[in-house]
Amino acid sequence: MESSKKVLIFKGGWDGHEPDQVAARFAGIMKKNGYSCEVHSDQEALKDLDFLMGLDLIIPCWTMGSIDAAARDNIVKAVAAGCGLAGCHGGMCDAFRDDTEWQFMTGGQWVSHPGGDGVHYQVDICKGSSPIVEGLDDFEVCSEQYYLHVDPAVEVLATTRFPVVSYYHSSNKAVNMPVAWTKFWGNGRVFYNSLGHHDDVFEKYPQAQLLMEKGMLWAAEGKQYAQEHGLTTRRFLQQAQ
Repeated sequence: MESSKKVLIFKGGWDGHEPDQVAARFAGIMKKNGYSCEVHSDQEALKDLDFLMGLDLIIPCWTMGSIDAAARDNIVKAVAAGCGLAGCHGGMCDAFRDDTEWQFMTGGQWVSHPGGDGVHYQVDICKGSSPIVEGLDDFEVCSEQYYLHVDPAVEVLATTRFPVVSYYHSSNKAVNMPVAWTKFWGNGRVFYNSLGHHDDVFEKYPQAQLLMEKGMLWAAEGKQYAQEHGLTTRRFLQQAQ
């Protein structure tokens, strides 16, 4: 019998981030946890607001590219109503670079990865920041190290230290750059993890996959919480243009 808990993954954009493989991995994780999962290779489903409103989680795997404003508005409304939003690396926070509402909702935007792929760096878990990171320890990876412009309202779950590779930004003070975070968008839960340049990052570093799994589940559970507590979007609505 098909689960009543539903996930949509939509994949596309730049192929360098292996959207097919990443989408398949995330679908497998969510199915293992009792969710039914649809994987779409286009954005057509995003035009159906009623369909999105029936979901527990939306996972974008779409680097760069563009999104129709009406489709984006539908995601904005569905997440605000309680549907979760979760993603990784460029598939969520380097999607649709010209769409500021998307960036507002997701909590950040990629701007650089000094040194490119193959940079050795540490991911420092922010202990006690969230149930998502319970049981996780600091770990090292070799991949792209993302420098992002980040919403100050997010709850940071993990960081990495910059600079590791010398570049123009190195003349500034050292900073702890968020690697993973959560935020709320209306009644919806949003989770982001900057790891995942290639699908095999989750294979090589099991803690990276566990962080992703726990974050997706946390985001997906927000829909039921909103329903059980009778939360609506009425208090969030405003008419500014």
